[in-house]
Amino acid sequence: MPLCGLLAGCAGEMSILDHSGPAARAQFWVWWAMLIVTVVVSLSVYALWLYTFRRREQPQRTPREERHIMLRWVLGGGIALPVVSIVALLVFAAPTGRSMLPLPLPEGEAERIEVIGHQWWWEIRYPGEEGERDVVTANRLVMPAGEPVDFRITSEDVIHAFWIPRLGGKRDMIPGRHSTIRLEADVPGVFGAQCAEYCGAQHTHMLLHVEVLERDAYDAWLAERRSPPVPQEGFDQAREAFGEHCAACHTVAGFPDELVVDDLEHDIRGPDLSDIGSRPTLGAGVLPMEEGAIAYWLQHHQTLKPGNRMPPHHHIDTETLQDIGAWLETLEP
Repeated sequence: MPLCGLLAGCAGEMSILDHSGPAARAQFWVWWAMLIVTVVVSLSVYALWLYTFRRREQPQRTPREERHIMLRWVLGGGIALPVVSIVALLVFAAPTGRSMLPLPLPEGEAERIEVIGHQWWWEIRYPGEEGERDVVTANRLVMPAGEPVDFRITSEDVIHAFWIPRLGGKRDMIPGRHSTIRLEADVPGVFGAQCAEYCGAQHTHMLLHVEVLERDAYDAWLAERRSPPVPQEGFDQAREAFGEHCAACHTVAGFPDELVVDDLEHDIRGPDLSDIGSRPTLGAGVLPMEEGAIAYWLQHHQTLKPGNRMPPHHHIDTETLQDIGAWLETLEP
């Protein structure tokens, strides 16, 4: 009963028990198979253990017979049972691992999306075809439904792990090394994802919002972001302040180079902000995107997410930060 109660709580956007893709579905059955075998073996051992206490009369055996019985238990319970269990698990689980490999597809190449882990945010890149520019966003992953997607993953700093529980996974993200995991979502929907490797003080606040769209909607989403940015009217002071205080680390598509002030020696690369106004959250899930949220984040980000690499803005007055935030909220495709 306690186990049933725990399992009943395993629902929602990040539940491994509510699978939404072939890889997660296969892992789901491997998980159940392992649980059932574990329960059966455990109950059998407890039953034998209790049986030995309930026996009133001990059979009379010679030392030779005792050694034979002990040898049978060692060979059967200590060697044969583990070997059979491990082989059965490998046979059962091997197709699951194979389904997540980027193997050739009869219908052509799979969609490819690059995911880069940072402390503590996600960079998502959609490589363009020849002549197209890449689409870059942060902390929001959009993918098509009903077709395999190859996620090419790596890390920019420490070891992270890419994990979308309802679609399957996970895969470690190693600095300097690229690996690929193939996942697929059955139907459109919204899922949660989380860095699954402890990567520092704000590991918990490294959430990824995953949206699965129909192919037409997905293509339209990409096309919007590949379109040339439309020059905005107004917000001149905000853009000038952004160029002075923010543009050395953050990119905004179409932002004029002459406004960028980069007189600092640093290696900080912050999220691309070109479509920040359309994202559902800020700070990798710390704040919901709503009116005034960006300005609030700019003023309190070291309190909301201590240790993040963006320096505090004590030297910038509140009105300027609010102007920058109001302008950033307008950045949508």
